[in-house]
Amino acid sequence: MSDFNEFDEQGSVPNRDTGSIISHAFEMYKGVILYAVVAAIIYYIGDFFLQSISGFHYWSDFRDYEDFDGDYSQINYFNRPGTSLYFSGYGLLGIFLSPLFVGLIYITNKFNTKIAIEFSDLFIGYRQNLGNILLYSLITNIILWISVIMCIIPVFFVFPLFFIGYPILLFENATAMDAISKTYNIAKENYGVFLGSAVLGVLISFAGVVLCCVGIIFTYPFVYIAMYSVYCAYLGKPRQIINK
Repeated sequence: MSDFNEFDEQGSVPNRDTGSIISHAFEMYKGVILYAVVAAIIYYIGDFFLQSISGFHYWSDFRDYEDFDGDYSQINYFNRPGTSLYFSGYGLLGIFLSPLFVGLIYITNKFNTKIAIEFSDLFIGYRQNLGNILLYSLITNIILWISVIMCIIPVFFVFPLFFIGYPILLFENATAMDAISKTYNIAKENYGVFLGSAVLGVLISFAGVVLCCVGIIFTYPFVYIAMYSVYCAYLGKPRQIINK
């Protein structure tokens, strides 16, 4: 376990607008990118094994595109063998690795406050408030998957409502339900900024796909840094967690 101690005045806080928040997230990301890449590699190793076990592979049908003469309706992406097993496992993978990205948020705060970072900090989510982190991830994943099923578009409007739940769980040691309630109430009152920050954060996170897909390892974790920046903008610099 760990204690919460007030930390010094070092560290930056963005203004409450999307541009300032994303700029702040970029500055933070540059300082913690090596840890972000490690987290992303762990995540994609898990995804690779999941694809191997299920037999579902993202790009397996794309080699046949040239045979369709531009009529891609012949590809039924979600009825391929192993699809249900893969997406069931993918949801569980996201839940069980969510504490890893909570650790990345913790590292970002240490970088922002000029405190020495240790590699073990990446795994603080597995030691601090783990049960509530997993429960929060489960609940929000269910909500977001329901939004995806509803023609995908609704997920972009629902996701911002839960955007700062992970920082709340970490820095305030909140319960899952308290984190959901708090992030929802703050987001609905400032929805425009939360929507802009969440959408830009997601777009930047997946921008690495254009770099032969491998580039996503370097960009995917950005959205979690954006969560930290939004938290700082609306709730101030969080109290630093000091491990015993």
